[in-house]
Amino acid sequence: MSRHESHLRFLNPSNLYNPQPFGYSHVVEVHNFRRIIHIAGQGGENAQGNLSRDFSRQVLQAFYNLKLALDSVNATLQDIAMLRILIVQHDEYKLRILIQMMRQLWLDQKFPACTLTPVSQLAIADMLFEVEATAYSS
Repeated sequence: MSRHESHLRFLNPSNLYNPQPFGYSHVVEVHNFRRIIHIAGQGGENAQGNLSRDFSRQVLQAFYNLKLALDSVNATLQDIAMLRILIVQHDEYKLRILIQMMRQLWLDQKFPACTLTPVSQLAIADMLFEVEATAYSS
């Protein structure tokens, strides 16, 4: 049993629709953890503060930034129990990009619980995507 399986249990009750094709789980039960890690909203800016105008590049960079933040405290994407995602002018095209990215990042399909909120704008004028996370680690 891996260290991730020891403190996160991913559930999709049979009386709810299957969220797996959409890249998230309905329920993540957390137990036997020592640390709670809160990661502030990560956008698509690179280390120099540059922001692509392309949505898919912003999503890729934001998840890369999330990974870097987790690395700084010796945690991984698999420690995440909850994601909160904000998308400017959300539509089906942007949802498909997000789902594709989630499937690439969580190959084992043990997706965190997730709430996606469409918004009219974010903190920076050209920012199109932001992801915030709560992780638990042993």
